[in-house]
Amino acid sequence: MILMTGATGALGRLVATRLAGRDDVVIGSRAPEAVPAGTPARPIDFEHPASLAEGFAGVDTLLLISAGYGEDDVVIARHGAAIEAAEKAGVSHIVYTSLSAAGDHLAYALAHRWTERRLREGVASWTILRNGLYAELLATLAPAVDGRITAPLGSGRLAAVAREDLADVAALVATDASAHAGRTYELVGEEAVGGAELAAALTEATGGAVSYEPGTLAGAREAFTALGLASFQVPMLVSTYSSIANGFMDATGGDLRSLLGGAPRSALEVIAAGLREQG
Repeated sequence: MILMTGATGALGRLVATRLAGRDDVVIGSRAPEAVPAGTPARPIDFEHPASLAEGFAGVDTLLLISAGYGEDDVVIARHGAAIEAAEKAGVSHIVYTSLSAAGDHLAYALAHRWTERRLREGVASWTILRNGLYAELLATLAPAVDGRITAPLGSGRLAAVAREDLADVAALVATDASAHAGRTYELVGEEAVGGAELAAALTEATGGAVSYEPGTLAGAREAFTALGLASFQVPMLVSTYSSIANGFMDATGGDLRSLLGGAPRSALEVIAAGLREQG
């Protein structure tokens, strides 16, 4: 049996739709009522470790979608509880959605690397899916307002990857886990996209002139703070801008194409579509 967690997040919802209808898949969620119809669900809450034994009973493969919303200590506690419960229940293989190697400069990298280390030191077999940053995220972080994109991306670019492609890979690996045992896959995009490319794509798509006029990290921090975001979110977002702007997130290639068996979706097209929807 395959147990997938994190089905209510954006990536998790996409993976869940790909696994729906299989008689060997069950979804674990704090909100099982939100799981897509037709797929069995179990209540799973990493913040209540004592309740996990029943949730992991009879599971062979765990697809652990990162529970990354929170400070490092909170996320590490969640992931640690899940892995420990899985090991005690006799789960033989854990597939984890991590962060690309290039993401080490991001403020949210540490919990991912801790989880990878915990898996390697554990008793279950494992596969690590090091996901690049979503193309959809860049569309959110670099909106066009009054014909201008002002996100502080400098001259940097992001090897963005379509969330749909990452969902395809997660479902593929989880349903044939033994073939991927002990593997760490780098899942970044094949094209690096920056502010200038975004502006050009949006100009072409909408017929209206869009320029790229990068702002500052300080301005972004002030804007995020004014939105009333959780305190841990602001440095996460600012570090994303900074890492892109300073050239740490532009390396393309990796394992995405080989796992998909063909060309990945165009990140620029995904981003442009997201920006059009915002407009």
